Amino acid sequence: MTMPLVGISACTKTFNAFPMHAVHSRFAEVVVEVVGAAPLLVPPVGAHIDIPDLVSRFDGFITTGSPSNVQPHLYGQDIDPENTNFDPGRDATTLPMLREAAHQGIPVLAICRGIQELNVAFGGTLHQFIHKIPGHQDHRSMKTRPMGARAALRHAVTLAEGGLLRRIAGGRTTEMVNSLHAEGIDRVADGFMVEALAPDGVIEGISRPGGVFCLGVQWHPETLYGDNAFAHAIFAAFGEAVKARLCGAGAVQAA
Repeated sequence: MTMPLVGISACTKTFNAFPMHAVHSRFAEVVVEVVGAAPLLVPPVGAHIDIPDLVSRFDGFITTGSPSNVQPHLYGQDIDPENTNFDPGRDATTLPMLREAAHQGIPVLAICRGIQELNVAFGGTLHQFIHKIPGHQDHRSMKTRPMGARAALRHAVTLAEGGLLRRIAGGRTTEMVNSLHAEGIDRVADGFMVEALAPDGVIEGISRPGGVFCLGVQWHPETLYGDNAFAHAIFAAFGEAVKARLCGAGAVQAA
């Protein structure tokens, strides 16, 4: 059988003063090792590409985590003065790609920044800084710690009854996740359901029920899949949907 092709959103980066398009290697690795697909990085070039044509070539699409934030004007807010890290090229690429993926029935897995893009792409809004909201914890990682420690399990999430994540978790009601984000979902986009909540009420997962696999998670399962059954199961379920798409099996919500 032909190997499925999964698009992975890349970011604008600068290395040694040179502009680059990049993505963390773990995203490509998990696509090969667990999803069972060939990864293809999608550069943040926005209007310079034919997005419907590009999306039609994929059997799945992953929007990745990133230090940059979705531009607030895209969800009707002014910029918080402390919110300074943006990637307009990525926004101009991923948001229309997510809408086009839904239109064409392409499975989507949206991670960290990706869940925020998914929510905004369909009309939802974000909190620019969760820790500034009374009653919410600080969900940011400690940048002075090594990456392994920063990506370690940090808090539980409660999985919604009847949700895709609970099915992926084999019926378990809670799972432990890591936490490396400042932004978070405020108003959930119409047509989406809340899949997971942190103890302080922060939305940690959303899905678009009733059609092709479309799941967003606020944590980073790509850093955990090697020894964490829940993280591995998320990518395995996405992989089943990707293979079903390749075979023309239609909408698949979970393995």
